[in-house]
Amino acid sequence: MEAYCVKCRTKREINDPQPVFTDNATPATRGVCPECGTTLFRMGKTPAHEGLPVPKKGANRKGKLVIVESPAKARTVGRFLGKGYTVKASVGHVRDLLRSQLSVDVENNFTPKYRVPNAKRPVVKEIQALAKTHAEIYLATDPDREGEAIAWHLLESAKIDPKLTQRVVFHEITEPAINEAFAHTRGIDMDLVNAQQARRVLDRLVGYNLSPLLWRKVRSRLSAGRVQSVALRLVVEREREIDAFVPVEYWSIAAELRPQGLKESFIAKLARINGEDPVLGNEAEVKPVLVDMEQAAYTISRIKRGERRRKPSAPFTTSTLQQEASRRLGYTARRTMALAQQLYEGIDLGEGSVGLITYMRTDSTNVSEIAQAEARQFITERYGEKFLPPEPPRYTAKAKGAQEAHEAVRPTGVVRQPDLIKEFLNRDQFRLYQVIWQRFVASQMEAAVFDTLSVEVTGAGASEYLLRASGSTVKFPGFMIVYEEAKDEDRAPEEEEENARIPAGIAEGQAQRLVRLLPEQHFTQPPPRYTEASLVRTLEEYGIGRPSTYAPIMSTIQARGYVIREAKRLTPTETG
Repeated sequence: MEAYCVKCRTKREINDPQPVFTDNATPATRGVCPECGTTLFRMGKTPAHEGLPVPKKGANRKGKLVIVESPAKARTVGRFLGKGYTVKASVGHVRDLLRSQLSVDVENNFTPKYRVPNAKRPVVKEIQALAKTHAEIYLATDPDREGEAIAWHLLESAKIDPKLTQRVVFHEITEPAINEAFAHTRGIDMDLVNAQQARRVLDRLVGYNLSPLLWRKVRSRLSAGRVQSVALRLVVEREREIDAFVPVEYWSIAAELRPQGLKESFIAKLARINGEDPVLGNEAEVKPVLVDMEQAAYTISRIKRGERRRKPSAPFTTSTLQQEASRRLGYTARRTMALAQQLYEGIDLGEGSVGLITYMRTDSTNVSEIAQAEARQFITERYGEKFLPPEPPRYTAKAKGAQEAHEAVRPTGVVRQPDLIKEFLNRDQFRLYQVIWQRFVASQMEAAVFDTLSVEVTGAGASEYLLRASGSTVKFPGFMIVYEEAKDEDRAPEEEEENARIPAGIAEGQAQRLVRLLPEQHFTQPPPRYTEASLVRTLEEYGIGRPSTYAPIMSTIQARGYVIREAKRLTPTETG
């Protein structure tokens, strides 16, 4: 029997032939070259194999292979798993629909046709080679539908043996979470995979059929999409509302009053004229009211003191994180998610990389009992028991159709206070982590308590006038010592909470001296243009899109030139 000798560069007779089997249980013969002693190997079954036990396929495999999406995640996971594990990154999706054709067989149950892109073929080939030599294979892609689909595509495209493969799911990249996940593996959830495939097919059917229409009617290289088109429509419809808006004049009147016997004054707003809402449409209607109010006698008719509680906001979901990062930090949705991805996948804190936040694509406000217990202990030690509610708070998601499959976005450990790890983060990472940490800790704290004071003043002239002033002071700060939600930039000035400074020493029946009247002209305002934050909120309210799609939607409609972002506001272009 002959085999090719790589050293002699010719075929040689095999000396001392031995029947063997490869890792895949394929029969072969191994021997040595009679001239140079080089090992010779030849595939194929011979009579010498008869009667030999055939090893199980993969019997010579060793070690455990873990496949994740990104190199950063691979480094962090690999650090926790240690020796015996090989962690490889797929660098995102490895297979998709062909770009050059519809790739959906609409006549055959909408069967998709997938292809591994040229750029991903070396990655798939490397994973395939690694899978052939490892005894156990773990698909540890992200814990959402897209991650489940990536795991399935890896299994299919790299031809990985399903019998050797297990699915691993974790919502934070910390050692306890990794160990827990690997102790409770499962198979690939085809319901999640098919849900993702259905969305992908829908996207292709809509985009592939609408985009050519745009190329013919508008210009080339444009695209339409199932969700981005709806988002663009919202922006365009808002612009049409603004264009069609006709401002209406109206006036308000406030009075500065000084209680009898006191030096301090306060501002009260006109609320009623003869028991009716004041109708002050123009200056001509205001002047006679001002003349009469100048001569009126004012007396405090009612004082109401009370207490108001303000509860903390729920921990972040993807949507609320993007909204708050936009309002507070000025970040776009895309920038927010890129930074959150870095914090999730792991930051080197001097002793190795560790994930700082839980999975950032979620519509859930749920928090694990372990995380709540850790937060409650931290709050007690740091701020005292009075800042801790008797029972851990429970929040419900407000998003339409929320699936709540994951936890809220929270720090993986509240003991990692932002200031303690600031040196390991860049400026943007630190600012986002700080907001996430503060929001979560505040969400587990006691409500803030305010003392409220409402004063009604009656003015007696030719008509009877009712003026009101209200204010509040903090009685107990509660969660506010850690965090307060940023102001909504779309809130109108008249919707702002009134907080007048009312002097101490006032009493019912007390006469008031009119210091001055403060008439003010206003005009009704058109609805504001969307910011990325308010557009994401509107999409969520309508149940459009998913946590994983908000940022790509914002990026796409701007990158395609449908919308421009000016002073944080979204304005449609002529193309849009």
